[in-house]
Amino acid sequence: MPQCIGVKFENGPKLHYMEAPPVLPDVGTRCVVKTRRGLEVGLVRTDAREHPRPSGYFVRAASPKDLEQYQSLCGRAEDLKWLLRARARQNGTVVKIVALEFTLDEAFLTVSYSSEEQPQLRVLAQELIAYTGARIEFNNVGPRDQARMLGTVGACGMGSCSSTWLQGFSAVSIRMARDQQLPLNPEKISGPCGRLMCCLQFEHAMYKELLRELPKKGTQVCHTESGTCGRIVKVHPLKGTLELKQEDRIVGEFSADSVTPVNQRGKA
Repeated sequence: MPQCIGVKFENGPKLHYMEAPPVLPDVGTRCVVKTRRGLEVGLVRTDAREHPRPSGYFVRAASPKDLEQYQSLCGRAEDLKWLLRARARQNGTVVKIVALEFTLDEAFLTVSYSSEEQPQLRVLAQELIAYTGARIEFNNVGPRDQARMLGTVGACGMGSCSSTWLQGFSAVSIRMARDQQLPLNPEKISGPCGRLMCCLQFEHAMYKELLRELPKKGTQVCHTESGTCGRIVKVHPLKGTLELKQEDRIVGEFSADSVTPVNQRGKA
């Protein structure tokens, strides 16, 4: 497998592995790499390591001229983004323009957008042709990719996982929220992208292991010391305790080790 270095682009935290040069650049070096889109400016984030499928190869360390050209193209892309948004509103096109990105040689332009319908992309492309000779590619991105590209703040008050360090998206289910005893209120368990928070998956394996050793919710049990019996209405996996309910009142919170399940005949 080829020796590669991890390079991060401005559109998110994901690392893209590029074939390394004979003389390795230092971590933190701004560099120019060649990808399928063309020449792009990135930031070296890792030392050399083996990787089976590199995304391109290292060309050179970015010179002041490269960085000046890159900043100029970022400014142009930002201007074209707002122009395209305005034209879309005028034409009645239901589409959200997320970002525009030029390659360093201005030969390729990626337009990231979001739409639940099939927008008239040909009309939008015609608007751009008058301002650039670059080959245009439209890329429909989902809500999580939008959060990654735009940068958002999570419920913890820090930058969201998708825009700061997360390398890929995994499936997140409502079952994870139930196992962690979280309120099933969409506003409480959804991230800024409107989907279930990615962080629900981080501790789920631990919760599953803890819940495996505890009685299930709804089980009839009796406290061995006090003789108090009731139905389990809430389980606290981290504390290893259970809340019991009799008719319409909570009778107490007890350690899981101190209760015994009741069989169908009412005996512990």
